[in-house]
Amino acid sequence: MTRTCRPRRQDAKSYKKAKGQEAKLAFLGHVLMENRNGLVVETRRTAATGTAEREAALEMVQAKRKPKRGCLTLGGDKNYDTHEHVTALRELKVTPHAAQNTGRPGGSAIDQRTTRHAGYTRSQTKRRRVEEIFGWFKTVALMRKTRFRGLERVGWMFTWVAAAYNLVRMRNLMGATR
Repeated sequence: MTRTCRPRRQDAKSYKKAKGQEAKLAFLGHVLMENRNGLVVETRRTAATGTAEREAALEMVQAKRKPKRGCLTLGGDKNYDTHEHVTALRELKVTPHAAQNTGRPGGSAIDQRTTRHAGYTRSQTKRRRVEEIFGWFKTVALMRKTRFRGLERVGWMFTWVAAAYNLVRMRNLMGATR
């Protein structure tokens, strides 16, 4: 009798956050945040790769893009300032508000037609709020070391934690208006 076994899926990948740090097995969690109130609008989980952040951002924008809506902007850090990503966003009719990476060979892909507007500066200030989301995820929601294994289960937990964060954030916003 022969027995067939499914091969073990190795979803987690070895990932370094910065030069000089050790590599760890990890998934990447991505959130799309609206700037006005700091609420999570969309989440994605991906395997850890060097381009996963930009790919997830494009997927989330495409999922939320409404054709007859006004202009849409997408903020991000220097990792999002690549010519391919900026071109893909502009094809989707989304204004890229990524931080300029002027130290890179070839210069920044974000030019004066974006940076000259006051909205770019406001967007750069507001985008730091996404770090509050990840800080809450890691400290309050215990996502620093997840108890689950596998992309699907970790993804479910990540989305659930984002919903809990939104409930706490809305409670705080409503308390501020009263």
